[in-house]
Amino acid sequence: MYSHDFLRAKSEGRKLSMATCYDYTFARLLSRTALDGILVGDSAAMVMHGHSSTLSMTVEITRMHTQAVVRGAGEKFVVADMPFLSFRKGLAAAMDTAQVLMTAGAHALKLEGVDGHEDVIQRMVQSGIPVMGHLGLQPQSVHAYGGFRVQGRSDDSSRDIVRQATALQELGAFAIVLECVPAKLAQEITMALRIPTVGIGAGAGCDGQILVLQDLLGMNVDFHPKFSRHFMDGSCTIVDAVARFDEAVKTGAFPLPEESYS
Repeated sequence: MYSHDFLRAKSEGRKLSMATCYDYTFARLLSRTALDGILVGDSAAMVMHGHSSTLSMTVEITRMHTQAVVRGAGEKFVVADMPFLSFRKGLAAAMDTAQVLMTAGAHALKLEGVDGHEDVIQRMVQSGIPVMGHLGLQPQSVHAYGGFRVQGRSDDSSRDIVRQATALQELGAFAIVLECVPAKLAQEITMALRIPTVGIGAGAGCDGQILVLQDLLGMNVDFHPKFSRHFMDGSCTIVDAVARFDEAVKTGAFPLPEESYS
């Protein structure tokens, strides 16, 4: 899978599927699926490191997670998030970040928003770096929103998202993530663009869908947003497995002779 395959999928009417991933073990498992892509999201700050937002994610931490995922992902298309402010410190600094993440093994980079860093997107595209946009709820702007809130409900807000989506397409982005926007707006944007949209909390009218892996596996017991679906009860499965291990150890049922060396 390459960035141009995302465009082909849209032209053929084939839905795209993506999930986040942050480590080698899960990447190995995802490599055995038919997923179209993996996102090394800055959501790792929350999911893997326990922070309340994505703002604490750094370029170095992103590089580490990206390298781990790439080692396990096989032929999967891997997109890495550019962390908070890493693409807002001027063109040279942004391109240095892009170089770090691409040489870590990413096949494409994702940036939130477009206003104020159009030159960065254009230079990245001109340099051969596939760029994925991200509009709607932009988690790196959580303090400006006053929390994790649905975007695009007012006329002004919806028009602005449409404007930014068009700008990203014209700057050369190969796809756009639409997060937490009304389904009708997401569908209108999807139908208007030549490039595919990948929704998360944006309804079924997008060209594809992405979820945080731990959410779709039902491993996050403290967070269950409306747009997320648990495709298994991972938290109970894991807790039960560890409980059975604990019991086996304490009753002497583990390890057995065949699980020991002579």
